[in-house]
Amino acid sequence: MGTIVLHLAGSGSTTKSGFNPTFFIFILFAVGVFYMLLVRPQRARQRRVMQTQNQVIPGQRIRTTAGMYATIVSGDDRDVVIEIAPGVEVTMLRRAVMDVVSDDAMPTHEDIGEDGAEEPEEDAEEEQAEAPGEPTDAAPGDDPELKDRNV
Repeated sequence: MGTIVLHLAGSGSTTKSGFNPTFFIFILFAVGVFYMLLVRPQRARQRRVMQTQNQVIPGQRIRTTAGMYATIVSGDDRDVVIEIAPGVEVTMLRRAVMDVVSDDAMPTHEDIGEDGAEEPEEDAEEEQAEAPGEPTDAAPGDDPELKDRNV
């Protein structure tokens, strides 16, 4: 009986192991899925960004990778000069151009108040004041629902 146990215990290492094509096919499938889901879309995105960066011309409105909106003033193969505010020009690498934006998507100086925050539209304030059932003269602490809570 001891001989059978020894023979069975050693059978995995002493016998020839055959090539298992299922494992090889699984690895190829995993690499293919990885390529299709991650690598290929990233390369396409990089190609579009590089094409945009190479095609910017003076006068176009852009958004930089830092999130600034600006207008292209001039540029060469490596750098671009952008205007981020009236009379304020900055030289940046061309690679910092993220995308070209349309004029209506970029906030103008009139939309931004003195404190740097966008000013709300007056129509929205009037609609909120005229909303039925909303107390307009009440102070924030006068809400009856909040008085019942132990906050």
